[in-house]
Amino acid sequence: MASAGFNGLTVAAFESRMAAEMTRLIERHGGKPLVAPALREIPLEDNSAALQFGKQLLTEGLDVLVLLTGAGTTTLFEILQTRHTKADLSAALAHTVLIARGPKPVAALKALGFQPTLTVPEPNTWVDVVSTLDAYRPVKGLRVAVQEYGLPNRDLLEALKQRGANVVSVPVYRWALPEDTAPLKQVIDQILAGQVQVLLITNAAQIDHVMQVLEQDGKTTKFKTICRKLVIASIGPTASERIRSHGLTVDFEPSHGKMGILVKECSEQVHAILLNKRGPQA
Repeated sequence: MASAGFNGLTVAAFESRMAAEMTRLIERHGGKPLVAPALREIPLEDNSAALQFGKQLLTEGLDVLVLLTGAGTTTLFEILQTRHTKADLSAALAHTVLIARGPKPVAALKALGFQPTLTVPEPNTWVDVVSTLDAYRPVKGLRVAVQEYGLPNRDLLEALKQRGANVVSVPVYRWALPEDTAPLKQVIDQILAGQVQVLLITNAAQIDHVMQVLEQDGKTTKFKTICRKLVIASIGPTASERIRSHGLTVDFEPSHGKMGILVKECSEQVHAILLNKRGPQA
């Protein structure tokens, strides 16, 4: 039985793999779900960058490897093992500092038989990655590889370069728009029509793709105006940073960056947030 929670509010989300779970969560907490994918996670058609990284790793060695996502960590090692044995990779990484940005890369590393040297604490932003490394040792002159996910994290790469590191990016997968963008456009149209009260963002790239579609259709300004009246809830600081970069306001972040906690805690606070944004008529 659904709790009062959202109390009938329409809640939009852009989940892909977890769309069914997101729909159930919104319903469980009293909302009317409006869920359409904004992302399609696809392997790079050309893994040359990752394979070149593997060659460099085995021939020249590496001082630091920064692993930003669990899926990216797993994919990277799957690519490397198409050319190199597990024993050779383990030997090459024996003296490499492995930095895991949060629990998902940690779990991926352990599943592969590796232990992280450093684990980046919550909220796992690029700033936390840099400060964790700063506290460990200076990176000036070190060879630092960064496993990329989706769009490159240019702030992280630049911060490492400014500290004198020799940085190499290792892209292993990227985000694309769904092959069929009609469901996404339908959700956007309902937001533009004022029929949505809550917008949940669970991945930074989701908002990039929403804004990309809006720009193509010439609806960006209207969308930003509408968003001033609804609640934008972000799963955590990384997504929030991206939302704000598009000129939007983040109204809510959960106590922990988990989808279930995001939906539950947002449902508990959304009416107070709406009241504050819209006035008593909300």
